[in-house]
Amino acid sequence: MMARLNSGFDIPSIGLGTWEITGSKAKEATLDALECGYRMIDTAMIYQNEDQVGLAIEESGINREDIYVTTKIWNTDHDDVVGAFNKSLDLLKLDYIDLYLIHWPSKENDVRLQTWETMHELMTSGRAKSIGVSNYSINHLEELIGKTGIVPSVNQVPISPFTVDTQFFQISHNRELIKYCKDKGIAIEAYSPLTRGLKLQNLDLVQMSNRYNKTPAQILIRWSLQRGFVVIPKSQNKQRISENFNVFDFQINDKDMQTLNSF
Repeated sequence: MMARLNSGFDIPSIGLGTWEITGSKAKEATLDALECGYRMIDTAMIYQNEDQVGLAIEESGINREDIYVTTKIWNTDHDDVVGAFNKSLDLLKLDYIDLYLIHWPSKENDVRLQTWETMHELMTSGRAKSIGVSNYSINHLEELIGKTGIVPSVNQVPISPFTVDTQFFQISHNRELIKYCKDKGIAIEAYSPLTRGLKLQNLDLVQMSNRYNKTPAQILIRWSLQRGFVVIPKSQNKQRISENFNVFDFQINDKDMQTLNSF
């Protein structure tokens, strides 16, 4: 299942998130995901696992053009965007990136805008097929688009039906941001769709999952897909990696979608 980006390229609707998976475990999880049918892997320079993801892609035997790779530029690398991009390419052992994101909005407006314009040049050259942002609010997006005229293909943000505060960010059903991105043609990519496990034992969710004979995680992933989001659940357990991908054989009915939306 694919989604079309405003760049003209397709992106798989579900991929493997690799945040906090490091060392050989990142390689194993990526190989397991590719074996289970995933064709999108999401990584980042700050995750310190691009080399392991690259090894897994190389060892998988799957054609490069059949694997969609996302990585991101970190806050400390805005002074040398091309250098950071090249380093990611080298670690991943690739000659292009499918989706390159600004990982966090910089506090310095001019730096952020210069980074975005350089990333657009990378896209124009074909070295990055699509470009986007992560953790951007409506205000950040308005500034970026208003001052450069370049609309991101993707905004990767933490989304689930629940509102959950974590150490680093809030996971929520941000309706205003979702509507803004839809109106601008920016694809929403939902990370931490499983609430980092904090709501998987919610009684209403568990009861719903039992009715569908699915796991609570599968219900949350299916909710994201039916909302039209690209979704990148994370796991390093092969069974759960497989379960998280097997969400295309059922549909959540309208009543249950309304219940999930109300969380």
